[in-house]
Amino acid sequence: MHDLHLTTDQLHALQQQLGSRASDISWATIQQLVEQRRSSIREVEHLRHQRKMGSEEVSRLKRAKEPAEQAILNMRNLGDHIHALETTLRTIENDVEFQALCIPNIPHHSVPVGNDAKDNVEIRRWGHPPTFSFHPRPHEAIGEQLGIFDFKRAGKIAGARFPLSVGFGAQLERALANFMLDLHTREHGYTEMLPPLMVNRTTMIGTGQLPKFEEDLFHLRDDDFLLIPTAEVPVTNFHREEIIAESALPLRYVAHTPCFRREAGSYGQDTKGLIRVHQFNKVELVTVTHPQHSYNDLEQLTKAAETVLQQLELPYRVITLCQGDLGFAAAKTYDLEVWLPSQETYREVSSCSNYEAFQARRARIRYRRQDGTLDFVHTLNGSGLAIGRTVVALLENYQQADGSVIIPEVLRPFLGGQRAITPRSG
Repeated sequence: MHDLHLTTDQLHALQQQLGSRASDISWATIQQLVEQRRSSIREVEHLRHQRKMGSEEVSRLKRAKEPAEQAILNMRNLGDHIHALETTLRTIENDVEFQALCIPNIPHHSVPVGNDAKDNVEIRRWGHPPTFSFHPRPHEAIGEQLGIFDFKRAGKIAGARFPLSVGFGAQLERALANFMLDLHTREHGYTEMLPPLMVNRTTMIGTGQLPKFEEDLFHLRDDDFLLIPTAEVPVTNFHREEIIAESALPLRYVAHTPCFRREAGSYGQDTKGLIRVHQFNKVELVTVTHPQHSYNDLEQLTKAAETVLQQLELPYRVITLCQGDLGFAAAKTYDLEVWLPSQETYREVSSCSNYEAFQARRARIRYRRQDGTLDFVHTLNGSGLAIGRTVVALLENYQQADGSVIIPEVLRPFLGGQRAITPRSG
């Protein structure tokens, strides 16, 4: 959410800064509401002044022992009029706030100009895609042959695009989660958290999912709770409506949770296997930091996520999203894309974003400077990593001609020392 003066006093400048990024925003509607708000405020202030003068006149008449009934009646009528106008003003201000909540964040000046994913800019690569003496198979075929996935039974239990890992498949996901959590807590200084998986609407507003993206969320039928699409939501809101001491910043948290997404509108190859499903597990990194340090923290958070891929020896690249591909709340985002041999391309396994004060304003997360003044913190988050997609990358990059899959050395201590997944082990 933007500072209120941007949406009331500098609306045209905000529109110019956002450009096509806010092409779906009804700027004319917002402008009309802003003008109605200004007019109503002026009228209410004028009537309040009249009420003050009328109150003084009633007092004067009473002191002079002169008739004051008509003046008192005028005051009551004026009070009723003010009350009606204040009610109208609250409605207008609620409408302005709703519209403001739907306006995306302003991209950082370093974000590349562009319209969509083809305009994203590659920053660096790590590792080399493996070569095979056979045609590499997709992860879903590998997993089903090894007996570690069962998408047919998942469909019977829940429906299409729900995963089901069995035996060593379930152990592999657990091993990856433990490996990532240990890495981020012991080496990167993150505090582990186990948050609620259901949150209220205020929490979703705080991180930007509501009101704009309600159709992407799963709702409970009888209670006004929503399933989290990522641990970013509850973990960032951990400090909602709080004031943090400047000396306590930065605060770094990591959480391993299931994530629930409707994925409305997605189709094609990504609906097979584990690439784009309604439920998946993820290790999420969240940083709450000082505004002056947030872009250094973005680099640090991104490197923490990269370390996971490096220790797993999975080839990947880092790209900066262009303005047109940037998420609603982000000011800048790096995507980590891991190599998938079956598709002969890099696919996203983590997004690391700086939201600057956008989420903090919505959630009212502030810090107190040493001089006692208050300001909004900056919030960041990133996947460290998405576990299902990491499983995809492991199966495809470490697949062998005999159908087995080598287990990366760093994971073996979490899997009883096992060196490979075979049909028998799966």
